[in-house]
This record gives sequence, C-alpha cells and structure tokens, in this order.
Amino acid sequence: MWIKKYISGDLFLWALVLALAIFSFLPVYSASSNLAYLSGGEGDTAKYIIKHFVHLVLGLSIAYAVHKTPYNWFKGLSLLLLPCVILMLVYTAFQGTTMNGANASRWIRIPVIGVGFQTSTLASVVLMAYVAKYLSSIKDKVVTFKQSLLPLWLPVGLTLIFILPSNFSTTALIFLMVLILCFIGGYPWKYLLGIIGVGIVALGLFVLTAKAFPGLLPNRVDTWVSRIASFAGEGDNDSVYQVEKAKTAIANGYPLGVGPGKSTTKYFLPQSSSDFIYAIIIEEFGLLGGLTVLAVYLLFLFRIVVIANKAETIFGSLLVIGVGLPIVFQALINMGVAVNLFPVTGQTLPLLSSGGTSIWMTCLAVGIILSVSTKKQTLRNKETNNEEELNPLDVLSEAL
Repeated sequence: MWIKKYISGDLFLWALVLALAIFSFLPVYSASSNLAYLSGGEGDTAKYIIKHFVHLVLGLSIAYAVHKTPYNWFKGLSLLLLPCVILMLVYTAFQGTTMNGANASRWIRIPVIGVGFQTSTLASVVLMAYVAKYLSSIKDKVVTFKQSLLPLWLPVGLTLIFILPSNFSTTALIFLMVLILCFIGGYPWKYLLGIIGVGIVALGLFVLTAKAFPGLLPNRVDTWVSRIASFAGEGDNDSVYQVEKAKTAIANGYPLGVGPGKSTTKYFLPQSSSDFIYAIIIEEFGLLGGLTVLAVYLLFLFRIVVIANKAETIFGSLLVIGVGLPIVFQALINMGVAVNLFPVTGQTLPLLSSGGTSIWMTCLAVGIILSVSTKKQTLRNKETNNEEELNPLDVLSEAL
C-alpha cells in the first residue's frame, strides 16, 4: 500500500484514530451551538469547528512525529521530563486560580503564543512512561518496598499530590493506572495493597483537613461531595442539572436518533461539546451511534493488547499498556457519566470532545503506542537483541 511509505506502525490503530478524529467534526460542530450563543455569536459555530480542526491537525502531527521516534528513547526522555513536569504541576497548583471559591488551578498559559495547557494530562503520559521504565529495570529481580520507595513511589506521590486539590478524577485515574501497570509488571502485590491503604488514608486526611480548615488551601472537596450526593439522588446543583439534560438527550435519541445537527438538548446542556458530548452523539445518531463509538474504543483496547503482546521488550509492552489503557478508561468513564453510571467527573471523550490539551496528549500517547508497533523498530531489536544500544539517552538513565 502506498500509505506505508509515509506512516509506519499498526495500520488498524491508525484507522481507528483517524475514524474518531473525522467523525468528531459532526458532534463538535453541532454541540458547539450553545457556546456560540453564550458568547454572543448568534449561533455561529464556525470558529469552534476551525479551532477543533487546528487542534486535531496539531495532535495528529504530534502522533506522526512521535511514532517515528524509536520507542526505547522514551526511557531516557521520561527520566528527563518527569522533574520538569512535577515543577510545572507545582507552579500550576500554586498560581492561585479559583472559581466560586474552589481550586481551578489546572491550566498554565504558554508564553508568547498564549495557549492554555492542562499540565496534569502531560504528567500522566510522562509518569506512565517513567513507571514502565522502572518496572522493566527490575524485571527478574527481588525488590523490597524500601528499595522502590524513592525511585518509584516518591515521583508517583509528588505527581498525585499536586494534581489532587484541583482534579480528583484525574488523580484517581492516574493512581489506578499506576497500580494496574505495577501489577502487570510483576511488582509484589502485597506492597500494592499497602500503597492502596496509604492512598486511602492520605485522601481521607486531605478531605478532613480541607473541611476543618477551609481557607488553608483552595480545593474542590465540596464539589466532589456535591457530585457524589447528586449521583446518589440527593442535593440540587449543577451536576444534577447536567445529568438530567444528558438523560433528556439520550431519551430524545432513542432508538434511531434525531439526525446529525438536529439535537435540541445541546442548547441547554453545559459542556455539551466536551464532557457530555456522548449524550449528544446518542441524541443525534441514536443507540446505534452510541454503541458504534463504544465498539471503536473497545477495538482500541484490543489493539493495545495485541501490540503489547507483540512487543519485543518488557519496556515496550509496559509502555503500551501504561499510555494506552488511560485512553480507554477515560473514554469509558466519560460515557458512563453521560448515561449516569458514574458521578460527574469532568473527563473528556478522547479524540471526540473538543479541547486542545486532551487531543494533543491523547495523540502523544497514540504516537508512543505506534512507535512500539513499528516493524522496523522490532526488526532492529531482533538484530541487536539489545534495546539499550538503540537509545543514547539510556546512558544518562542508567547513570542516574
């Protein structure tokens, strides 16, 4: 095929990513109507669809560039980038951005170009690559908890600590992914149980401290509590309103849908182009459209498993699982929220929701997965039988 001259890696995964990206224009264009009216644009969604197009082009460019990079380079890159990412999280957490008294410090603005960037999404990808690097380095070794405390759990803990006050759902997702990756990577399960216990205690202490001293550190504890209460059928807040409108959209679309662009709920559903875009998809494309989107993400999961299984190195397998599973889990959580299976979380639908940072970091993760699946890289590994020779950054990695 002529396309193989320009791209490499798993073509089926490429097809899934492109299918999601192309399809996303329909629901984003439709769901952006409420944003256009709220901003005084009298329903003109052109600028939103152009913005989405630019985000996708940049994202796919990132995926293309990254998938041409030998995947074992990400060992050294993760080691170099992790301290930088933690510093970015510290800066983000302490910049003092609040919304209705709650911590909204999730974004930083990139100098010169003035583009907003959500640091926790980059932290997730870098941290998972770092954890995969560590686990591959201890394969076939007996490791005690004390030996892994500084090289593994200190970076994980620091990353989660600075994300938690403003974004519990992302913190919980990253923590869960780290635990799954460690379990798959052969890290002793008895230590994982201890880490889970420490995590639960730490979260409890944080919530109690936030309740006892409300002004000590801006946080979103009250928001978490209200969302859980609304999910349980109690309280009256924005989360209840969002869920009710999402249910209305789904009911309107059952079973065949009202047709592309014909949603009426989009004018009343907040975050209809991002957090609740799945409800709009079901309203416009019906049950078949919703199930098709779900099937695509399940196929994405299947390809991740296949690529991880075919990888020639432990690091390659763990890297694919580490950066790939969060995409699928995030998609399932987003769809679960839309159909009221989970409390409102604020997680977007990867490659379908509008939003630059989410698209870019998803494409970064996809590029890493495709890099592992590249046949040329696999052949080089077979010829050398030593992945370390391919990675000049590993010299620094091993030294540290």
